[in-house]
Amino acid sequence: MNNKTAKFLPFSAVNQWMRPDYREGVVLTVLHSLTSLDNPQRAEVQKLIKQHVKVPGFRNSAQAPVGVLLRPTIAGFEKHAQLTAAILSAWSHILKDLRQKVYQLLLDRGWELLPPEADRTRLPGFLTSWPKKEDFEVINQAMAEQYPQETFVTDDVSLMAVWLSGRIPLDLEEE
Repeated sequence: MNNKTAKFLPFSAVNQWMRPDYREGVVLTVLHSLTSLDNPQRAEVQKLIKQHVKVPGFRNSAQAPVGVLLRPTIAGFEKHAQLTAAILSAWSHILKDLRQKVYQLLLDRGWELLPPEADRTRLPGFLTSWPKKEDFEVINQAMAEQYPQETFVTDDVSLMAVWLSGRIPLDLEEE
């Protein structure tokens, strides 16, 4: 009998792998692009901002200007797993082209993935297992080789790999 069980970390655990300036960029990208998202996704982000982010002078924090909303939203992103998941989901939709390319790259490398459009916010968090030979450097190098005519932000590729795989590189595993 196989006693192997899956371990999950809350979505907010991704903050341990993100530099503060990069986290700010991800949140800012989503806040600036909220109006371009599909209504259900935009509504979910706004609902969670209203629920978890407090901006002085605003009953509904989601209505605050981006400049005022940014810092409190970053703080909420660091603490509240649901808000983290909603922002990462929105971010992956905003970077749809990158999402598709990273998805295809991971599939080609033998990763088992949900479809790119799947609602990963419904998962309990990130799995903690990660293929030992697939570190971020290897994945970014593979992206550069597969798409030599394009330049990618390495942090974006790494975060997209985490989001699409639903995994955080905590427990490195042999194949």
